[in-house]
Amino acid sequence: MEEMEEELKCPVCGSFYREPIILPCSHNLCQACARNILVQTPESESPQSRRASGSAVSDYDYLDLDKMSLYSEADSGYGSYGGFASAPTTPCQKSPNGVRVFPPAMPPPATHLSPALAPVPRNSCITCPQCHRSLILDDRGLRGFPKNRVLEGVIDRYQQSKAAALKCQLCEKAPKEATVMCEQCDVFYCDPCRLRCHPPRGPLAKHRLVPPAQGRVSRRLSPRKVSTCTDHELENHSMYCVQCKMPVCYQCLEEGKHSSHEVKALGAMWKLHKSQLSQALNGLSDRAKEAKEFLVQLRNMVQQIQENSVEFEACLVAQCDALIDALNRRKAQLLARVNKEHEHKLKVVRDQISHCTVKLRQTTGLMEYCLEVIKENDPSGFLQISDALIRRVHLTEDQWGKGTLTPRMTTDFDLSLDNSPLLQSIHQLDFVQMKVAWFAFDPGSAHSDIIFSNDNLTVTCSSYDDRVVLGKTGFSKGVHYWELTVDRYDNHPDPAFGVARIDVMKDVMLGKDDKAWAMYVDNNRSWFMHNNSHTNRTEGGITKGATIGVLLDLNRKTLTFFINDEQQGPIAFENVEGLFFPAVSLNRNVQVTLHTGLPVPDFYSSRASIA
Repeated sequence: MEEMEEELKCPVCGSFYREPIILPCSHNLCQACARNILVQTPESESPQSRRASGSAVSDYDYLDLDKMSLYSEADSGYGSYGGFASAPTTPCQKSPNGVRVFPPAMPPPATHLSPALAPVPRNSCITCPQCHRSLILDDRGLRGFPKNRVLEGVIDRYQQSKAAALKCQLCEKAPKEATVMCEQCDVFYCDPCRLRCHPPRGPLAKHRLVPPAQGRVSRRLSPRKVSTCTDHELENHSMYCVQCKMPVCYQCLEEGKHSSHEVKALGAMWKLHKSQLSQALNGLSDRAKEAKEFLVQLRNMVQQIQENSVEFEACLVAQCDALIDALNRRKAQLLARVNKEHEHKLKVVRDQISHCTVKLRQTTGLMEYCLEVIKENDPSGFLQISDALIRRVHLTEDQWGKGTLTPRMTTDFDLSLDNSPLLQSIHQLDFVQMKVAWFAFDPGSAHSDIIFSNDNLTVTCSSYDDRVVLGKTGFSKGVHYWELTVDRYDNHPDPAFGVARIDVMKDVMLGKDDKAWAMYVDNNRSWFMHNNSHTNRTEGGITKGATIGVLLDLNRKTLTFFINDEQQGPIAFENVEGLFFPAVSLNRNVQVTLHTGLPVPDFYSSRASIA
């Protein structure tokens, strides 16, 4: 029953209704709250003065003033009674229930009478805080509204059912369950607090202690009153006027107030309306059951989404780790090649150093020997060996001149790592596009004349010339299907639908350049167009309410169009490859709405599987 609690609370004070009255709009108010929101209207604007001047207007017509004057400032939190010439501006407040309430323009006069019996200012106006309908009170004031005895009874039963959970009001920490309530102290006690704070002696001995449930009800429970006529307070309701939809008494009938109306016995209509309410509740109960099942489904989806998210994250981490492992293995292989090249270069250079060192030692020895021979003063002895030494010197010199003094190896590593394809692959690393994609139109890339609404799902144009708008999502693989409904179609324009590259021209009809593949259509026929080439004229056009389907099959590299679930012409384009964005071109005479997240049509799926 806890869900019902909001139905039992006054929209003004936010508490359970106290002596609720029924307004003509069928909403309820506490009697005291109703008096608190009364507003006095100027005498010159009263319905009586209007009738005197010949203006035939009902109280409801007059007080429906209407939202333009009383409630046009609802969004700002303030309202003013602009419809009344001399009424001061009255700030709007909010009740605990969040409903805007207009307080009285002046405090009510002090009185010792109950709210219902206390006089109300002349020409008082009451405005329902829920539906904002208004009414001028007649001479009876608030007594002219019937009391909702049924609502009082429901509140009493509800509070009695809640009384079982009453807790002690004096426990300092965890309140214990209350065992008694003192009617004089109006406090609930558990046994320890009662013995400590409410001993049965002295003045407290005369206090009456009652069970908590009885005490809770006694706080609010008053003797049930028999529903009486609002016009004749001493008469009980005995009949029901079908036209006025209200109970009446015999005196009302005798006075002729309902003489031309159909009047039925109160008990019979009570049973009939109970039966009608029960039947209506059966349908509502079915909807509530469906809603509960739907909520269970949504809660299960939340759990499933969380589980799938954990599983998907683990899979993603594993896939990325596998890529990192593969990169590390390749890194090790490449480092091994670098090390091999490093060792090879060092070996060649070290071998050349060794060879050159030996050769240099031999050359140096020969040079030193020749210098010593030159120092000899024996001509005949010198001439005996000079020819041989001269030949050896020339031979040794020739040996040094045959590239011996040129390094056989460069210090640079003749290796260059080409990582650009891998970096490009990493940048292009993305999730595989699913069967169903959700997207909207993209304001960032659209022509400035395009007008967006409905969360960027609906577009039109401010220009008479064709302007292009793209979808936010591009497709490079998979099969994708989306639809566009024609919300407005005036003067037989030629909107175009299809796909395009991101750099398509935005100020001409879709398909005029080589960056778009489209079908443009009027009210009688359609054509396919790419690079300003028009092909495959097909009978059958569009009107307001028509649906255009676009099927992009990148597995088969085809683009197909549909109008009202029927294929329009043959396959429009073949051999389409690359990255494509959904696209539309239109002018100010057309407005379309995008529908995405749609499965591929069944007939196409079956046809594709056969193919």
